[in-house]
Amino acid sequence: MQDILVTYGLPLLIIGAQSLALLVGLLIFTAFILLADRKIWAAVQLRRGPNVVGPFGLLQSFADLLKFVFKEVVVPSGANKGVFLLAPLVTVTLALAAWAVVPVSDGWVISNINVGILYILAFSSLGVYGVIMAGWASNSKYPFLSALRSAAQMVSYEVSIGFVLITVLMTAGSLNLSDIVRAQDGNYGMFNWYWLWHMPMLVIFFVSALAETNRPPFDLVEAESELVAGFMVEYSSTPYMMFMLGEYVAIILMSALMALLFFGGWLPPFNVAPFTWVPGIVWFVLKLCMVFFMISITKAFVPRYRYDQLMRLGWKVFLPFSLFWVVLTAGVLVGFGLVPQH
Repeated sequence: MQDILVTYGLPLLIIGAQSLALLVGLLIFTAFILLADRKIWAAVQLRRGPNVVGPFGLLQSFADLLKFVFKEVVVPSGANKGVFLLAPLVTVTLALAAWAVVPVSDGWVISNINVGILYILAFSSLGVYGVIMAGWASNSKYPFLSALRSAAQMVSYEVSIGFVLITVLMTAGSLNLSDIVRAQDGNYGMFNWYWLWHMPMLVIFFVSALAETNRPPFDLVEAESELVAGFMVEYSSTPYMMFMLGEYVAIILMSALMALLFFGGWLPPFNVAPFTWVPGIVWFVLKLCMVFFMISITKAFVPRYRYDQLMRLGWKVFLPFSLFWVVLTAGVLVGFGLVPQH
């Protein structure tokens, strides 16, 4: 019995503790990222933003959490109640589960699997099911139309994201996210990172990430002038909060992926002191915040696309160019004998 506990119980306990620590840290970080998003948007519009709850408004997100938790959950009488309440749980669970393979520093990862990119791609693709369930179960035409839009939008831009990932994994020679970061390590520091070699794919990934997470200027899923508030129009209190939490966790995941794939993850910008004295997790968080700042600024001043413009950009611009870049990358790697050997 003791051997069984040592063999199976202790590893499970360690994994559970690590997962709990990651989730708690991620949720607290999400609270402050949400505040930062509101502050950045306010600064662009020359106003203060949240500044009442706590010093400089730092506790605003936690006050909002309490407000949502204590409000009454309203379920429309004509809705499919089971699916209606399950949809936000599916959304937030899938968003959080994708973080299991994200390395925040060298060796700091819950599951260091060799197909980490495929795992994240699978979970980000499944995220659309929460939206479809919410739109269908609400028994209203506006949420249903929004869910259809979301499905088409997310599927369209998943294709471009897939080709971006292919170029990076071909260059690094691995599907493991930690190995991809290590492949960017070199004597030239930040000039070894893939942002320089794959700059067009970085732009495509950034724009596709906005469309994938329904962020402005691609928030056509919840375009107020057309679909009221989109698939969440019938939701209130905690279920609504879970949808918003899932959306922001997905946005942070895309920011983390950009930091890992193009900006060297936990690597310092230059392999000399004092840059090498800073812990890897600090560099990772700084790069993640830099990417999120760009996403937030885009939300603040880029006008919303029309739906036909969104689809044209995905299928007629991004898809052909990303396919061309995959072929070009493969040709250069093979032609110049640069194929990684693992």
